[in-house]
Amino acid sequence: MALTKNEVAEKIQSGLGFPKNQSVQIVETLLEMIKSTLASGDDVLVSGFGKFCVKEKAERKGRNPATDEDLMLPARRVVTFKCSGKLRDKVNE
Repeated sequence: MALTKNEVAEKIQSGLGFPKNQSVQIVETLLEMIKSTLASGDDVLVSGFGKFCVKEKAERKGRNPATDEDLMLPARRVVTFKCSGKLRDKVNE
C-alpha cells in the first residue's frame, strides 16, 4: 500500500505534536517546493533518501500500433529518482 499525504500529515501531527491543519500545511508546502524546483529544471537532493533529477529527452521516432503510422514524438523532460545508498541498504535488509 502506498503512503499518502494524509498519512504523512498524521505522522507529523502525532510525532511532533503539531495541530492537524498545520501538519497538512507543512506537507503541502514541502511538496509544492519540490514541484516548483523540478519544474524550473533543478534537481532535488534529500540526504539519506535520494535525488530527483530532471532529464531532457530528445525528439525520437515512434509508431502508432493501431494504424502502423510512423510519427515523431516531441522532445520532453522527465523526472527520475535515484535512491541513496543508505535507503537502498535499508530496503534490502
